[in-house]
Amino acid sequence: MVPQRIKVHSLFPISVQLGKEKFHKSQHWGYCNKIAMLVGEDKPGIGGEPLHGQKLKPKYSVFPRGVGSDAPSWVAFDKQVLSFDAYFEEEVPEKNQELYRIRHCKIYFYLEDDTIQVVEPQVKNSGIPQGTIVRRHRIPLPPPNEDQFYTVDYFNINREVIFYARRYKIADCDQFTKHFLRKLGVRLNPPAYHPEDPYTRERQKMADNMKPLRPYERFDTLRQFLEHDGHVLRFYCMWDDTESTFGDPRELILHYFLADDTIEIKEVIPINSGRDAVPLFLNRRKLSKFAPAGLYQPGAITDRTVLNVFGGLVGNKGRYILDNRKTGTVHQEFYKDSDLTIGATINVWGRRVILCDCDEFTKEYYRTKYGIKDFSPIPFKAPPPPKIEKTFPPYTGFGSEEDSLCSCLSLLLKPPQKDFKKFMEKDRKGLESNLLRFLAKYITDNPIDKDRQFIISYFLSDDTISVFETPQRNTGILGGKFLERSRIKKPGQELFKSEMSEYFKAQDLFVGAKVCFHGHNFLLMDADEYAFNYMERHADEFPVADINLILNKLKAIGEPSSREIKQVFAAADPQHTKVIEYDSFRNLMVNITGGKLSEHEIMTIGRYYSVRDEIEMDINFLLAVAQEQLKKNSFENFRQLSATFVYNDREKCGLLPHEKCRTVCKSFRLPLADDLLRAILTM
Repeated sequence: MVPQRIKVHSLFPISVQLGKEKFHKSQHWGYCNKIAMLVGEDKPGIGGEPLHGQKLKPKYSVFPRGVGSDAPSWVAFDKQVLSFDAYFEEEVPEKNQELYRIRHCKIYFYLEDDTIQVVEPQVKNSGIPQGTIVRRHRIPLPPPNEDQFYTVDYFNINREVIFYARRYKIADCDQFTKHFLRKLGVRLNPPAYHPEDPYTRERQKMADNMKPLRPYERFDTLRQFLEHDGHVLRFYCMWDDTESTFGDPRELILHYFLADDTIEIKEVIPINSGRDAVPLFLNRRKLSKFAPAGLYQPGAITDRTVLNVFGGLVGNKGRYILDNRKTGTVHQEFYKDSDLTIGATINVWGRRVILCDCDEFTKEYYRTKYGIKDFSPIPFKAPPPPKIEKTFPPYTGFGSEEDSLCSCLSLLLKPPQKDFKKFMEKDRKGLESNLLRFLAKYITDNPIDKDRQFIISYFLSDDTISVFETPQRNTGILGGKFLERSRIKKPGQELFKSEMSEYFKAQDLFVGAKVCFHGHNFLLMDADEYAFNYMERHADEFPVADINLILNKLKAIGEPSSREIKQVFAAADPQHTKVIEYDSFRNLMVNITGGKLSEHEIMTIGRYYSVRDEIEMDINFLLAVAQEQLKKNSFENFRQLSATFVYNDREKCGLLPHEKCRTVCKSFRLPLADDLLRAILTM
């Protein structure tokens, strides 16, 4: 690092005699990084005496120590600039029209480094290169103090400053500058007079006396544009063209632009109408009420009317003035917003167009401005033609029905599309298997097949079914896969038909249901816990698991004999424990309903009102498992976790809700399973 101050080892005064005068020039030598160089012209001579012609600068500021900020100037005065309004007088010896010129400018004093910049505002058609007169830098004082620079102490209102032999008169300054100078203790002078440039004044007087070279009349349409820009009225119209050859009713849409009172019409072209799709029926323009009868030659209609005063009396020259009376003006009537109402007929260049309806914005506009409340539409659309129902040829028996149907939908054969969205939603995700499994048995009189048990699996992702037979000892029947996973058609359907066949859905499988798979009849006897839980969570899809629907059905069945039902249930509970076994409950429900409730519906009621045994869990065991998991995953952010709990405890009671604690733990991404975290927080 280069030191800011270096020690001077030797001083050599050199005397140079020029003519009769003798000047002493002090050269101070020192070493910086072991290199001899000239340093510090402000250092005194031997003994501390100032050298001949040397002016010592004060070591300390005029302000006492401790007043103000200790920050450096480039920090304390960053982006703070003093602005002064000034002018200077410049002689013009080469022109007779002006002897001198007054040029106004701005003087900017930058407080961070005492630099000065002079800028002259640009004047149009001045012919003078204007802009920055003096670039930003430190400006020295005029002789004989050219070794010093301008500071803020030299500036005040109604004072002159000299920058490089040019004298500037400071006339005024802005409010920030006045406030800053007052804080420094400067007494501000009153603002000076701003002299006006005589030549500029004469030029302005000549410009004011000049008349325009052409007649000028102003049409003020800016207000209408600013108020209604982007506001468009929309009408649904109809043009009856049935009188012409091959004509038919034409449906149109009229747009009225409130910004400039122009109209644009588009045509609604039906599909397969045989008409060319043109962009616009009528280009955007003002629409005359009497077109084409009111069609004029080019030049007959103008925005302004001009009169020739002299005619042909003075040669080929003429004197033209603007006709304010509009003597020869051709007046045209254009359609306005007041002429457009539902049921009105407008003339579109000889075509009679009926306004039949409008949009909501148009209705609100007319309701607000004109007080119209009746916007009953006029029926103008022809009734749609009867929709021809597509008929498909019957199934041929080759391939699947979906594949054969695709050959009838398009010329380019494509494979049948699968429901990919359903597959992604219902595919296996972690512990969510989306697989419904039922225990079934054969419906047969054969004593060998009566005891055979099957597991029917229904895959929700693609509506496929697979059947697996559980092996049993000493039956002589090998267990294993009984039916390959596939979609199964419902029995009793015609094979060769045009409609698609119906397949077994998830709603067709429930406990107590009888199903037939390819001629094999099964009775669903039971289901696993996941199937029961899934059907109860999606009760809107499975009516047999909807407890509200089942209770309403049970209420309608047992309401006439409610007293007898209470007596039957009381007799089944002689000990008055208010609890009975499921088998007894099931037999009572079958007797009461007379078989109107399925086995699955009875099981849904039993599950809903069942008494579940609460399993007692050891909190110490849970904490030990949680600590082991935290240790394995190197979780050590306990201090911040505790601080977050304390911060969320706004009432300082030492307790937080269960969900709030779980949210805080989830925000720290605790490496614990969700069921373990819930069990700990619950206990």
